[in-house]
Amino acid sequence: MCRNETRRVMSQELQTLMTYYRPSIHARRANITVKFQDLYGFTVEGNVDDVNVLNEVREKVRQQGRVWWELEARKGANWYLLPGISSISEGIAVSSLKLSFLANVITLKKLIRKGIPPVLRPKVWFSVSGAAKKRSTVPESYYSDLIDAVEGRVTHATRQIDHDLPRTFPGHPWLDTPEGHAALRRVLVVYSFRDSNVGYCQGLNYVAALLLLVMKTEEDAFWMLAVLLEDVLVTDCYTDNLSGCHVEQRVFKDLLTQKCPRIAAHLEALEFDVSLVATEWFLCLFSKSLPSETTMRVWDVLFNEGAKVLFHVALAIFKMKEEELLLTNQIGDVLSIIQRTIHHLYNPDELLTVAFDKIGSMTTNAITKQRKKQKSVVMAELDQRLRRLNRSKDG
Repeated sequence: MCRNETRRVMSQELQTLMTYYRPSIHARRANITVKFQDLYGFTVEGNVDDVNVLNEVREKVRQQGRVWWELEARKGANWYLLPGISSISEGIAVSSLKLSFLANVITLKKLIRKGIPPVLRPKVWFSVSGAAKKRSTVPESYYSDLIDAVEGRVTHATRQIDHDLPRTFPGHPWLDTPEGHAALRRVLVVYSFRDSNVGYCQGLNYVAALLLLVMKTEEDAFWMLAVLLEDVLVTDCYTDNLSGCHVEQRVFKDLLTQKCPRIAAHLEALEFDVSLVATEWFLCLFSKSLPSETTMRVWDVLFNEGAKVLFHVALAIFKMKEEELLLTNQIGDVLSIIQRTIHHLYNPDELLTVAFDKIGSMTTNAITKQRKKQKSVVMAELDQRLRRLNRSKDG
């Protein structure tokens, strides 16, 4: 397919996807709750203001799509998929890169922060995340062979997966069908055998479900899940004791104190533990919390820049409501503000602007040091907990 034809097809696909939401005439006249489906098939409930925000966001996505097409015309088709385009994140010194290559890396980072057009999202994610590279290291039939190898095998993980399937985004027009359940089950079961240390952990069902909706094919969704758990996120986030997740929670609390000291001090005075809300954010990567289209924008950056993005976004949610949170007197009020905020964050630009422009920089090296410091504390606490449990059993 020639370049012009490719652009024509992409434009048609984008026009098909980017339909505007049109509430009824009655909804336009009164600020009542309306329901509609978003880009990924989820039913959204909101008021007319929410609809207007979503329509504005969709227009920005159209404009951003045109930027991508124009760059393809100048730089060549699929320039952002060239081998090594994400080499900086792999530790290659900037000084060793050619200026033209470095310019492409910087351009791509800026583009991704502004949003990947939905029709390009599968191949851009697959490339910048490292999934394509990981996929290339095994035989072509790896995924299908694994499906055949685990057929009919029953483990603790497969039983838990079967239990969680109907609870994963119930009511979704594809995920909540026999076909959707079967596809999600295969991805999760196959991965549970690929990495028995992880097996299956609640939370992964939501992550894998959204990956299926974006990537379109089971195999691509499987490799995206693999690169997430093996390369992008901190290790041991989804193992039995969730030690990695506990570490992330402690690092997040430290970062909240550094970046939002007034909020941190106020929440401590209320005896509010941020893990009450943040645990789900880090385990489900915001897939259960934020609107799906906002989640996808967070994941755009996550796959390109790494797990530190989760801290940026989590801090931004608190920062956006700083003045309102400082007026709270009860834990329930804090929970109410946070829940209301995340469920109505239909404008990803608002969230990401705060996350990257108002929170300040956080280097991967600095976060790694904090993780190492907190890991020893977490492991000691988990060890004590296990000893108490064993003593109570013996008693």
